[in-house]
Amino acid sequence: MIWMRLACIISFILFFAHIAAVSLVMPFNHLILCPSSVDGKTPEQRGTAGLLPLSGDVDFSFPLVYLSPPPPLNAKGAILYAFEMFRLKSCVDFKPYEGESSYIIFQEFSGCWSEVGDRHVGQNLSIGQGCDYKAIVEHEILHALGFYHEQSRTDRDDYVNIWWDEILPGYQHNFNTYDDSFITDLNTPYDYESLMHYRPLSFNKNDSVPTITAKIPEFNSIIGQRMDFSAIDLERLNRMYNCTTTHTFLDHCDFEKANICGMIQGTRDDTDWVHEDDAQPGQADHTLAGQCTGAGYFMYLNTSFGAAEEAALLESRILYPKRKQQCLQFFYKMTGSPSDRLVVWIRRDDSTGIVRKLVKVKTFQGDFDHNWKIAHVTLREEKKFRYLFQGTKGDPQNSSGGIYLDDITLTETPCPTGVWTVRNFSQVLQNTVKGDKLHSPRFYNSEGYGLGLTLYPQGRTSSGNSGYLGLSFHLCSGENDAVLEWPVENRQVIMTILDQEADVRKRMSSSMVFTTSKSQTSTAINGSVIWDRPSVVGSYDNNCECFRSIDWGWSAVISHQMLKRRSFLKNDDLIIFVDFEDITHLNQTEVQVQTSRLTPQGLVLHGQEQQTSEDSRKASLEAALPSSLGQGQHSRQKRSVDSTGPLEDHNWPQYFRDPCDPNPCQNEGICVNVKGMVSCRCASGPAFFYTGERCQALQLHSSVLGLLVGGVASMIFLTFTIISILYQRSRQ
Repeated sequence: MIWMRLACIISFILFFAHIAAVSLVMPFNHLILCPSSVDGKTPEQRGTAGLLPLSGDVDFSFPLVYLSPPPPLNAKGAILYAFEMFRLKSCVDFKPYEGESSYIIFQEFSGCWSEVGDRHVGQNLSIGQGCDYKAIVEHEILHALGFYHEQSRTDRDDYVNIWWDEILPGYQHNFNTYDDSFITDLNTPYDYESLMHYRPLSFNKNDSVPTITAKIPEFNSIIGQRMDFSAIDLERLNRMYNCTTTHTFLDHCDFEKANICGMIQGTRDDTDWVHEDDAQPGQADHTLAGQCTGAGYFMYLNTSFGAAEEAALLESRILYPKRKQQCLQFFYKMTGSPSDRLVVWIRRDDSTGIVRKLVKVKTFQGDFDHNWKIAHVTLREEKKFRYLFQGTKGDPQNSSGGIYLDDITLTETPCPTGVWTVRNFSQVLQNTVKGDKLHSPRFYNSEGYGLGLTLYPQGRTSSGNSGYLGLSFHLCSGENDAVLEWPVENRQVIMTILDQEADVRKRMSSSMVFTTSKSQTSTAINGSVIWDRPSVVGSYDNNCECFRSIDWGWSAVISHQMLKRRSFLKNDDLIIFVDFEDITHLNQTEVQVQTSRLTPQGLVLHGQEQQTSEDSRKASLEAALPSSLGQGQHSRQKRSVDSTGPLEDHNWPQYFRDPCDPNPCQNEGICVNVKGMVSCRCASGPAFFYTGERCQALQLHSSVLGLLVGGVASMIFLTFTIISILYQRSRQ
């Protein structure tokens, strides 16, 4: 009897040890799905499987590898735009997939979601319908990099209230917190501005009743922002990956420090720029806009004395570009004679290693507008260089001021196509009602298309939201229309309301993105394409002496409260950028993959969230009259990962040039064309994986197989023990 009891005890120990081991090897699977900010659909549950690692358990190495199958063209453009924001503001970089074992697959599944952390396999990140916006893509990539939602922090109850009774049944788990042994805040404070924070109305039963509110009421209008990274988001990202160097940021100076950012005065000029503050009346800087006594510095050249044509030169430190194009942005003000000039020069490497060769780039002439202005100058430097500002006195006898210079930024990114400054915007808000609109001047893009913006200071008439700004895009007739392609499609429009924070890395500008398509039509023009020639489908505007097409944009982009909270209205100026670029080439950049990763059947999914509209953003894409984006998308040929290099030197048969079409790899394997030969990259999951030349064999990971064998053995031993005990009792 003793040996039988001992066997029973051992059986139970083995059985429960097996159960515990399974729970450690196969933990509850979590997926981070995020409420869409623009879709406005009925809430529905979304999801697929994904392991939930410890926060900070991040093994991604940079550049981060991505694989982009063919989602809608606009999503591709939004993804690449988000990549540029990461490169500008963080140490994160990206590269296309070339057969690596760890990579992110951008998919067009239902909703906006991502797995958390590096899974060491190809892991899905969904940019579904209504998710193709810069900030949403940034949000999901941060999840993949290891970020959880802000309100999941261990200490969140110190900062926000969760109204559990107002949460949709079955979705309470989305508001759970994690223990600090599981996630870490990386020694940063709770961030109401985080791009990773829920909005107040997330997963709510009633449209107007919040599920989460800030304990400091002023932040209720801030939480859930979907404009850009917050400063703390970037601080955490850099700490998480122990890096600080950005990829496309070159230089910045707000002149707040005495060393003026390492800039130097010219030695062969006539006079010097002066490092001034805003102590004198009427001399407010641009960085602080005169709001801080004893602070607020700028560079100043007094043009009211001396001789005409006297010049002062201010040179940057030597800079080392990585790309072939840069954008120099700065703010300037000219209050002297209209004859005063501000000239931008470049001093280049003369091919001997000495930076001495001067090239004039652009001249800004004085005028009677004494306001701060924003300027952009495109540079194309491939070797080390300096940029220079030359201020020249035009007519000192008729000057009562000078030239001001502040908030310089140099990035390796394109300059915006069009820049529209709306002055005295507070007065504009007071003098307008819902439906009133302002038209921008006409801009031209690099192809020669005329374009413009329409601003609705109080929103469109059709908008159900009050206290929000509306913004739309349209085409304008122009001097090149006779030779341009019409209708114009596959052009990505990016409209940006600029946060005028001096440091570009800390800006939280609001950007909206869409792509023109022939499917975008309107009954107001008899079903014609909106993007046809404006003189055919547009209406005449006397102000620009041109035709403007129908507006396409958003009825509510950003709240008036947010405009006033950050630096959107410095000197009461609202600045809006617009870009209009051809992205047709992105149709040729995808690699075809299957739409889901290997997932064992019967796996219980946890941590799923719903897709819901985000009222705090209040931005739904709409035309002036009903039409739809995203219709008429055509299927495209499957493509393989191309690593063959040039094929012109090989007399290979045509069928051998594309061995991956159709895809010979089975079970969701990815076909890679390696010098004309097929190489299959097989799918792998947490428990199962495929092997074989064509990924035809399904196998279990050895650890899982061992657990299964051990479990069966323990069950047999336990069954034998129970039968033996019952048999002994029956004999008694």
